[in-house]
Amino acid sequence: MNDVFPSEIARLTAGQPFTENRTGMSGDRVLMFPGAVLKIGGSPTKNAATAQITRWLDGRLPVPRVLAYQQDESHDYLLMSRAPGVMACDPDYLSRPDALLPLLAEALDMLYRVDISDCPRERTLKAELQEAAQRLEAGKVDMERTEKDTFGPGGFESPEKLLHWLNDNQPPLELCFSHGDCCLPNIFFDGSRVSGFIDLGDAGIADRWRDLALCYRSLKHNTDGTYGKVYPGIKPEKLFDFLGIAPDWDKLRYYILLDEFF
Repeated sequence: MNDVFPSEIARLTAGQPFTENRTGMSGDRVLMFPGAVLKIGGSPTKNAATAQITRWLDGRLPVPRVLAYQQDESHDYLLMSRAPGVMACDPDYLSRPDALLPLLAEALDMLYRVDISDCPRERTLKAELQEAAQRLEAGKVDMERTEKDTFGPGGFESPEKLLHWLNDNQPPLELCFSHGDCCLPNIFFDGSRVSGFIDLGDAGIADRWRDLALCYRSLKHNTDGTYGKVYPGIKPEKLFDFLGIAPDWDKLRYYILLDEFF
């Protein structure tokens, strides 16, 4: 690769080897250096938001340190320290539900305990529905990645019909600090502790059930063979037992359906 980075990024990564990580679905390039992660995006919006909220979270949650954020004519570059530990979808944790489920519940509780009184970002449901409409109009809804029962027999006729339903059936909100993309690859564990949260570009004040829905779905898909391997010892609904709450299946379904547009 003949990557040419902006000045500060180049200075901080000079002479260091790197590999490319393709685990995520954001569309950004992710380069892994020995002690840092570089995200390269085609638009400044998401990485700029990630830098802002990650800096605000310093001291509030275990998050990476923002080492540098720069832009050039066509890309933006976010360099952060690496999160310690491994992703929550690491096979070692997926094969040990007695370790995984309490840690996931702890991670979710950590998010909700964050004081939102001076949080710099809101991710209102109204704004997300507007963004969903914009993505639909721009042809950015990936129909190959939707849940198998979202469209077709027993589901919605089209994304347009789904968006109309989402607008008409907005649930009451339980506002808290929300990760925004609370999937297992974005939560890190180190032994018996939650060691990091990454990919915070959609984080801010939002409904608690948005995170619960995406975490539940991610837990389900990481254990039911969707990604290649079945982990039969895990029942995703048991997550709510560790959280000490009853699952609100209507809200869970709503936010999983909303995420079909992102």
